[in-house]
Amino acid sequence: MSKKIVSFHTLLFISHFLFAQKDTLQGSSLDPVIVTANKIMQKQSTTGKVITVISKEQIEKSNGKTVAQLLNEQAGVTINGSLNNAGTVQTIYVRGAASGRALILVDGIPINDPSMINNEFDLNLFSINDIERIEICKGAQSTLYGSDAIAGVINIITIKNNISAPLNFKTTLSGGSFETFKGNTQLYGKLGKFIYTARYARLYTQGFSSAYDSTGIKNFDKDGYDGNHLNASIAYQANQHLSFKTFAQYSQYKAGVDAGPFADKTNYNINNRNFTTGVGMHITNKIFSLSANYQYNILNRNYNDNASVIGATSWSLNNYNGVGQFAEVYANIKLGNGFSLLAGTDYRYSSMNNQYSSISIYGPYNSKFNDTGIQQTSFYSSVYYTYQNLNVEFGGRINHHSRYGTNYTYTFNPSYTINEPLRIFGSIASAFKAPSIYQLSLNNSLQPETSINYEAGLQWQKKIVNARLVYFNRVIDNGIDYNYITYNYFNYVKSVVNGLEFEITAKPTSQWNITANYTYLLPKVTTQNRATNKDTITYSYALRVPGNSLNITMGYQCSQQLFISLSGKYVSKRYDIGGYKTADIALTDYYLLNAYAEYNMNTQLKFFVNAQNITHQKFFDVRGYNSIPFLLDIGVSIHL
Repeated sequence: MSKKIVSFHTLLFISHFLFAQKDTLQGSSLDPVIVTANKIMQKQSTTGKVITVISKEQIEKSNGKTVAQLLNEQAGVTINGSLNNAGTVQTIYVRGAASGRALILVDGIPINDPSMINNEFDLNLFSINDIERIEICKGAQSTLYGSDAIAGVINIITIKNNISAPLNFKTTLSGGSFETFKGNTQLYGKLGKFIYTARYARLYTQGFSSAYDSTGIKNFDKDGYDGNHLNASIAYQANQHLSFKTFAQYSQYKAGVDAGPFADKTNYNINNRNFTTGVGMHITNKIFSLSANYQYNILNRNYNDNASVIGATSWSLNNYNGVGQFAEVYANIKLGNGFSLLAGTDYRYSSMNNQYSSISIYGPYNSKFNDTGIQQTSFYSSVYYTYQNLNVEFGGRINHHSRYGTNYTYTFNPSYTINEPLRIFGSIASAFKAPSIYQLSLNNSLQPETSINYEAGLQWQKKIVNARLVYFNRVIDNGIDYNYITYNYFNYVKSVVNGLEFEITAKPTSQWNITANYTYLLPKVTTQNRATNKDTITYSYALRVPGNSLNITMGYQCSQQLFISLSGKYVSKRYDIGGYKTADIALTDYYLLNAYAEYNMNTQLKFFVNAQNITHQKFFDVRGYNSIPFLLDIGVSIHL
């Protein structure tokens, strides 16, 4: 019997056990308030959208992990690079979609890096200590959130709620393997009508070699990481109907990198920086609410190679700069008789430039990519209808792009509660991804990628157990890819992915808490043959994405002070690029075992220990690059 079948049967056994024991289970209802589904606060059970919530409690029990590692444990989400050396590029794959097809939001506002080929945003620029919760909304979400939301959106929420004391202080300090140090300090409080927060976080590690030494004798050097994160926000509640906010965030890190797969390089570093600031306003009454937001961000990526290689380039500097602006106004109106309306407009501007300099035996060389910008303007609306156990959403978006013109999306999303524990839901929705500035610079006639997403699922929700099973089908047409014969980007790829996601959370007793998720993906990707670059081929896999993945966490509250948990992860065989004009290479499946424990001396003082890959398994998520060995992190958290 194959490992993936064993893993699936194990998950089914756990789910059978939890349901069979339901008469003796105790716990509380799992129906959190969310905002990502429809831009309004609502119970998760009132939407048919597939949303996974990573709560503040889960985040606080993830000390020692990164944001990318935490996301990598969720159903349908693969963060390639999250289990590699610190500073590795974190590539987001949601439901088997390629990089750049999942949109990152910060407090509901889209954020990306226009200097990246696929318009992604670097997850290394987030600190887990800055985050209050995360909402992952899967499926086509372009009607509400625009370009790039083909496979879903990940909303990273930093806003603190329920602050009452004028001054609160929290600091977390930890240290561990590879001389790793993590520190975080927070100040927040409420002064009259003002609520303020200020945070600073630092991560330093000597790390290990990014590239893998397949010979074991070349003594590759360590590639370290040093990062700093600062943010501050102020909210003013003028009265019960009117509020304002402003915020600023700055993140910076320096990391050592290597020449490529299996190839070491000394004195080769990246230095990435991001500054984001913005303002917002919210007006509300019993039947109407109006929100307005503006965000401005600057990003810089610097690659500095000081290595001396005889007969080759001895020094190079590659500098990328990106600027993004986002403005939106939207309103929610209760129309009566179960109907409500969301209507809004947003404006997006992005620009980028690049400068490259090098020195070799042939002399100095300089080139540049002149500053170039694009604009998008959108209008969107959705009608919501609620009657007894039925909820329906129907909406659409018109998007106008300054280069290629106008495109449209739609969404239809019903859900119905059959009885108290059982709910069914489904959706038909389209989405799009606009070509990036760099892609358009090579081919100005590129059109947006388009997709259609179908979902159907059911959810069983009781105080003692919450389980969800989802089937989805996503078709991407007009996909943008790079042609290795003409050396240009073109609309070419077709991708079809069928998949299943199963998630379950249960409390067998008041001390036990068990969560598990399983994802099955069946992709078909039609693109240029990577082995020949000449013909067209349909691959039965998506690069670096497993067909089967399983995550299980079991937590036990031993006493009022002591909590321990054990988690396991299984990833099936994947494929990675073998090289230029080379067939793709299979990466073997693997299991990981992690453990966590915390001891609360009182409400102000907590000690914790986090251990990853405790069996010290050797595995690869990216061909030719090292993944994490056994890692240990020990720390203390003080809250006053």
